[in-house]
Amino acid sequence: MQTSFSVQTRGAGLYEITRDVTRWVHGCGRDIGLLTLFVKHTSASLAIQENADPEVRTDLAAFFHRLVPPSDHPAMSYLTHTYEGPDDMPAHIKAALLPVSLSIPISDGRLALGTWQGIYLFEHRAAPHRRQIVAHLGG
Repeated sequence: MQTSFSVQTRGAGLYEITRDVTRWVHGCGRDIGLLTLFVKHTSASLAIQENADPEVRTDLAAFFHRLVPPSDHPAMSYLTHTYEGPDDMPAHIKAALLPVSLSIPISDGRLALGTWQGIYLFEHRAAPHRRQIVAHLGG
């Protein structure tokens, strides 16, 4: 079974998609299987992270912004791919460091996530984007 999710972002940050993915998996009627999620973009990634405290998402976004600052930052003067804006090449670097696909077991018809785990699209660009995530449920 396969579907795709569209996620509208408002700029850089983590966007939880757990509820939509859970709803789709439940509707598939599979008791066991393996869910694969894949984001179809080179400047966004996927993550499984804590979903209880929003400060975790804020801190993660801040950490990756410090780790890979915009291309107009003096530390990034070596970058040559800069014509799409100062956040573009750093977004590609972040997407290269973080996963663009996730595998999640399905047990008893449910995502086998831990109590505080959620699924997130991690948008690395400053401008809003519509991101596509392909979901495949194998049995």
